[in-house]
Amino acid sequence: MDLALLRTFVTVHRAGSFTRAAALLGLSQPAVTSQIRTLERQLGRPLFLRQARGVTPTSIGDELAHKAAPHLDALVEIAESGLDDDSSLRTLHLAGPPEFTAERALPALVELTGEDGQGFALRASFGNAEETLEGLAAGHHDLAICTARPRGALLTATTLCDEEHVLVAAPRWAEQVGLGTLRDKGALALENLPVVEVHESLPFASRYWASVFDSRPAASGTVIVPDLRAVLACAAAGAGLAVLPRYLCAAALERGDVVTLHDPPVPPLRTYFLVVRTGTLAMPHIARAHEWLQHAASEWC
Repeated sequence: MDLALLRTFVTVHRAGSFTRAAALLGLSQPAVTSQIRTLERQLGRPLFLRQARGVTPTSIGDELAHKAAPHLDALVEIAESGLDDDSSLRTLHLAGPPEFTAERALPALVELTGEDGQGFALRASFGNAEETLEGLAAGHHDLAICTARPRGALLTATTLCDEEHVLVAAPRWAEQVGLGTLRDKGALALENLPVVEVHESLPFASRYWASVFDSRPAASGTVIVPDLRAVLACAAAGAGLAVLPRYLCAAALERGDVVTLHDPPVPPLRTYFLVVRTGTLAMPHIARAHEWLQHAASEWC
């Protein structure tokens, strides 16, 4: 079987589209379509179901991708390693949510970027879970951190850590609400308070309210900004209450810039996963970063 056909097939499988696969491979879409049809004729079975937006693998397509992808990735690793001279560093492409990646993952991984014979160059990009997993499957990233466990066999996820979410606000809001009133009335005591969030749908507040109060937040967002660090800054400035990861606001809590409004017996948690393409942990620089982050995470929890 022609390895070039298998490479095209795996790229289409990961990209979910002939168009995206063609861009990744530097080929025309008709060339990609022709190669997939050739491979399907050789196998005597369809590998993809064509849809209005992209393609979906058949069961045979999924099985072939699961068997072939790790070996193709290993061959690429061998080829690239053979071209490197002794002074060059491999590059690790990391993707994840901006705050967690910036505050947790990158400070841990920079220790591995030295030229000690085992170090690597590091490139990072930020995105939500869907964007990150799509980019990983398409080969844009080597290692991804996300809050969603991927489905299917092409991506392998390992639990990294849990983060605790806390309800905080500037001290003046705590004084206005009264912590005793909050203990007695629960979510009702917070109905009229402004909310600082990352999206109009109030994802962090909604998750906290559902877990702690078994309800939905009544207020709408007063300040919406797509970065939790900015949410913290606005909350500390008095813009309203916010639900934040404890690691992100720990220093602000210690300084008194914000205070905890509620201390539930079981705080809401969000789980992070380390995700790779199946088989790529055979590559030393990915395996080392994967192991290093797991070790670092044992001290974050």
